[in-house]
Amino acid sequence: MTRTRVTGAMVEAAVAFTAEALRGAPEEAWGNRAGPMDCDCWDALDHLNNGVFSYAFRLAPPVPEEWRPSILWDRGGDRPLPIVTDRELGPEAGLAVLLNVGGLVSAVVETRPDSARAFHVWGTADPEGFAAMGVVETLAHAFDIATGLGVECSPPAELVAPALARLFPEAPTGTDPWPTLLWATGRGELDGFERRGSDWTWHGAPLPE
Repeated sequence: MTRTRVTGAMVEAAVAFTAEALRGAPEEAWGNRAGPMDCDCWDALDHLNNGVFSYAFRLAPPVPEEWRPSILWDRGGDRPLPIVTDRELGPEAGLAVLLNVGGLVSAVVETRPDSARAFHVWGTADPEGFAAMGVVETLAHAFDIATGLGVECSPPAELVAPALARLFPEAPTGTDPWPTLLWATGRGELDGFERRGSDWTWHGAPLPE
């Protein structure tokens, strides 16, 4: 079966879906725990924004394969990540950052040749791989945050399925893509398959043609 390629536009669609899904929650709910994550929804959004940004940052250099972590990713303190937002401005500020970093990933993956490679701990990846990471990172944490906020989060199958197939080639193909992605990332049950633990990984390296 022909696999649908993951594109930069899909990353932008994922962050737009997430922003829309989360922005309806009352601000006081952002202090709730973000589903299975060991933090509140504010920190989960910071985590998501930094993760998505890192995919553009890794792939952006002209010769990107060697990973040089020149940014201080853990500064210590209560909010150690390099990208944080002013919470006095409300959740909308953090969601705006998500749209921005999603756009960065989209721009970078669409301008790098297919031969480009950049490091990720779960496999040195090509531009499509980083696009898929942007989609999966966004939607998985959208689920976490939405769980904490008590809002609905059900992304369309056509957005989920290509990234699922790219990063989790071992995943079943005859099931609904969204619950399958939640299963693949250790966030849910899937009939007929053993639940995954917290040691799950994705397949970052390019897939065989």
